[in-house]
Amino acid sequence: MQDRPLVSILIPCYNARQWVGVAIESALAQTYPHTEVIVVDDGSTDGSVEVLRGFDGRIRWETGPNRGGNPTRNRLLELAQGEWLQYLDADDWLKPDKIERQVADLEKDDAVDVLYSPVIMAWHEAGGVREEPDPIPPPHDPAILLAAWDLPQTGGPLWRKSALLDVGGWKDDQPCCQEHELYLRLLTAGKRFRHCPETGAVYRQWSDGTVCKRNVPLVHEKRLEIEDALENHLRETGALTPERLRAVNQARFEIARGMWRYNRPAARVLMQRVRAADPAFVPSGHAAPPAYQKTYRLLGFAAAERVADVSRRIQGQAP
Repeated sequence: MQDRPLVSILIPCYNARQWVGVAIESALAQTYPHTEVIVVDDGSTDGSVEVLRGFDGRIRWETGPNRGGNPTRNRLLELAQGEWLQYLDADDWLKPDKIERQVADLEKDDAVDVLYSPVIMAWHEAGGVREEPDPIPPPHDPAILLAAWDLPQTGGPLWRKSALLDVGGWKDDQPCCQEHELYLRLLTAGKRFRHCPETGAVYRQWSDGTVCKRNVPLVHEKRLEIEDALENHLRETGALTPERLRAVNQARFEIARGMWRYNRPAARVLMQRVRAADPAFVPSGHAAPPAYQKTYRLLGFAAAERVADVSRRIQGQAP
């Protein structure tokens, strides 16, 4: 087929000497032929730049002072020549046909700005690496998926370059929940999302040093900001269906459960907001197993959490 779109594979790199070569090789090994590979090194001090030099002539790359993940993604956005963008973190990789399969979906109908697909989780364990698809559950309503935190990690989608430029790119000072904040601005700008079931981006799970894992209160704070902004947008545009409101309130409940461990007053206040928005709300899903739901229905959130505290202590004492 002629006039197939150019896809820019964009790799931000910071102190990823151990992994970045694998990421680049996976980008170069794509079966879709119309690609370019660009790497921006964000002031690495571990020898990552020496790895990049080994790819001279096969990729475009540059290095500069450390500015952070989103400024680096924005620099990659500036350098990209493709109509479509494939972001790839330096410690992740792509299956060889990832882009080809997504472009095939676009060729059926390219009236879309974010073509999102599930990622594959790669868990580092004692016996090696275990890969497990992370499915995107129905309904494939992007507002519900964003509320539920089910839109994929950065490498899952193909992103239309012009759509990212229209919303100002990545937010430079966003400390965490970075792709979710971008998803929010794309949704509120009316950009078009479509689900593609093809997998191919592999999200490596190997470190506990990310902001998302080491600063849980900050993640809760930023996620709540996104949930609130999403609800406000949907309400103001007349698009807040009961299903969407329930997804937002379920997210708030899950955040409140996490908050209970370090800030019980804030958790209670958050659940008061949930009950004010939907007096009939009852939690569901993995965060509310049947025994928890039963206690919640009978005695409310705080009592259900106290019972859960006792259960955790008993389990911790078990041999």
